[in-house]
Amino acid sequence: MTDHTSPQNVVTGVFRAIAGKLSGEMQWLAGFGLLVLGLFGFASIADEVMEGETHALDLQILKALRTPNDLSDPIGPPWLEASVSDITALGGYTLLTLFLLGVTLYLLATKRSRHALIILGAVISGAALSALLKLGFDRPRPDLVEHLTYATSSSFPSGHATLSAIAYLTMGMLLAHAHKRRRIKVLSIAGACLITMLVGLSRIYLGVHWPTDVLAGWCVGAAWAALWWLLAMRYLESDD
Repeated sequence: MTDHTSPQNVVTGVFRAIAGKLSGEMQWLAGFGLLVLGLFGFASIADEVMEGETHALDLQILKALRTPNDLSDPIGPPWLEASVSDITALGGYTLLTLFLLGVTLYLLATKRSRHALIILGAVISGAALSALLKLGFDRPRPDLVEHLTYATSSSFPSGHATLSAIAYLTMGMLLAHAHKRRRIKVLSIAGACLITMLVGLSRIYLGVHWPTDVLAGWCVGAAWAALWWLLAMRYLESDD
């Protein structure tokens, strides 16, 4: 019969408790750091954009992605344009809704209802935030190059970049939290970051956003995801 009160078991238990506490504190610090950096980045970019300081760089980057003699023609082979159009759809409402529905059903099926509520709250409130920011800044979209996809709302910040950062980063963090295997945790976060980055870059390539729109969208989206992660950390344990 195992003696759970032996010195070795007591010491092991103490170390595990300390490790768990440190892990939770590190997650909180990481989330808070991302929130602060994201908000600072967005505020800095917004200030520069409103003063017109970024316009020259925005123009230079957009032109670099088009053939010099025909700004309606993006650089690269035809299949690249088709692929980028497919990638940009990952940040649109249709596919985001489908992904959100799938992840929510998975979390509910695995009895993680609070995870599901958190991700729904993050994405729905994030969509409202994105719309309000667009109305507030009301920056015109680029007219230098031809738009290679349909776009109607104002430009700053990029809605696709904002919503993909909020949705995929939140989903990645919650899926990582739901699994104990380190490999799955890493893949969840890395995959979320990769998709978020590709969606944002696709908006620049397609000519529907200034580069600073996308950068600002990444910043505010990451900050919003971090905020919801901090809120989630207070409630997830009781749902496990």
